[in-house]
Amino acid sequence: MNVFEALESRYTCRAFKPDRIDREKIMEIFSAANRTPSWANTQPWEIYVAGGEVLEKLRQDCLERFRDGVVANADIPRAENWPPVIEDRMRQLMAARMKDLAIEREDKAARQNMIENNHRFFGAPAVAYLCMDRSLTTWSMHDLGMMSQSIMLAAEQLGVSSAIAYNLVIYPDLIHQALEIPDELSVVIGIALGYADPDSRQNHFRSPRRPVNEVIRLKGI
Repeated sequence: MNVFEALESRYTCRAFKPDRIDREKIMEIFSAANRTPSWANTQPWEIYVAGGEVLEKLRQDCLERFRDGVVANADIPRAENWPPVIEDRMRQLMAARMKDLAIEREDKAARQNMIENNHRFFGAPAVAYLCMDRSLTTWSMHDLGMMSQSIMLAAEQLGVSSAIAYNLVIYPDLIHQALEIPDELSVVIGIALGYADPDSRQNHFRSPRRPVNEVIRLKGI
């Protein structure tokens, strides 16, 4: 598999098999991703990977909080307001997913189950949490974004599916406690890792992309 093939084949996996990932394979993924560039070689990322009983307890604790209606309190808050064109893309995505899963607007139970799937971490056997020092700025956030892509492409190369998701990090105090993450680190984002369940309808959907000529503007080329 080359880079172009990995970029084309990778998608957000929303249903994983329970099969664990070998420790050696996890280390192979992160050893490759460790070549990610960063501003002035700062390498601002600190990465914690949870699996086994540690992840299962964290999964249950986060799901329980969500069911209790505890408001999300991520270390890096999500945006509250989006430009209209971006908000429209988000609405179109949700509508397309509902249609693909054959979930009617009035089917509250099915919609709730779909939402809770996020808080079950999609059933993934491992989750990587990318952290950085709280004193750092959005310049370092860009570096963590590049590291995230490197992790997911390396995983794809080795047949490991991934899902990067905000809902994996909305209760950071639980993550700090479970993984003994120092207080000076922010939990920025989580990446679920594992082997996709090909029989799950959750994994049949592919989100669309804008035509590249709408994305890039060429001048003098």
